[in-house]
Amino acid sequence: MDARVAWWPFVVVFGLGLVVALIATPLAAAWGRKQGLVDQPGPRRWHKGAIPRTGGIALFVAFMAALLLSQWMPVPRQDPKELVRFVGIALGSTFLFVVGYLDDRYELRPGPLYLAQAVAALIAILCLVFVERVMNPFTNELTLFPYPFVVAFTLVWIVGMINTINFLDGLDGLATGVGAIVSAVLALHMLREGQYSVALLPLALLGATLGFLPFNFFPARIFLGGGSLVLGYAIATLGIAAGAKLALLLLVLSIPIVDVAWLIISRLWAGQSIGQADRRHLHFRLIDLGLSQRQVVLLYYAYCITLGAAALLINSRLLKLAVLVGLGLATLGFLAWLARRTRQSE
Repeated sequence: MDARVAWWPFVVVFGLGLVVALIATPLAAAWGRKQGLVDQPGPRRWHKGAIPRTGGIALFVAFMAALLLSQWMPVPRQDPKELVRFVGIALGSTFLFVVGYLDDRYELRPGPLYLAQAVAALIAILCLVFVERVMNPFTNELTLFPYPFVVAFTLVWIVGMINTINFLDGLDGLATGVGAIVSAVLALHMLREGQYSVALLPLALLGATLGFLPFNFFPARIFLGGGSLVLGYAIATLGIAAGAKLALLLLVLSIPIVDVAWLIISRLWAGQSIGQADRRHLHFRLIDLGLSQRQVVLLYYAYCITLGAAALLINSRLLKLAVLVGLGLATLGFLAWLARRTRQSE
């Protein structure tokens, strides 16, 4: 980080997100209980009693408060289109917050939810949050995509990341903690690259997730609910705002991404809806192997932190690709072994 750049704006934005989340989360929980927006224990939740699922309110309010404050901070700003991209991230997050709240209240079907995610992705694209170029790891040359491919790829990336985070939200604190780790990695990367104004955005999300996490970690007193849509959208779009550092996010989230891809393919192969809830997620299978909720969540945290550090320290794009492919194949092999083990036990 450049010594000439003041450090306090980064602390202020992070601190605001943290403090607002710490204050807003108990209020959101009380609101959820009053409105009857609670989850009862079931096959995918083993909590005791009724737990409010209105955590998305606190996360959104904290994230948006810090996000808005970031635009007033005196830090160097290099990209003239940065404000347009900020508007896209803020508008898409707000739209998905409303959709998530409606889902918490009325339990929307998968179809409308996927449509809403696509609309949010289009909002981002219209506001110039898209992937138009990547660096070829084999030649170290910049590859530019034609606009139709840009739209299609960005749409798949954002919707895919939203569902990756949404599917992670099955154990107490899992999605929130992983989101915090990803936010920290993105912020560190942007600070290292001198993208100071853009670094404020993941710091806003980091503060919001860390302020929410104490109430969401096992045993949870509040669930993220529809807020997982906002969290997934924020991670997807911030990864693009960081300069399309998709390889970084793919490394940090490699196991959750492979798990989601495995589930989607297996459900389609079996003629089932991809939005169907079940216990075939990797984190549930690990619990079936005998690990506790807390152990599984901490294992995910350790993995994401390790891969996040590797993503920041490894400079070779080819080596990053090799690590990514190796991890993906290892994860697929492990999931195949778990699936075979489950069929044999049945």
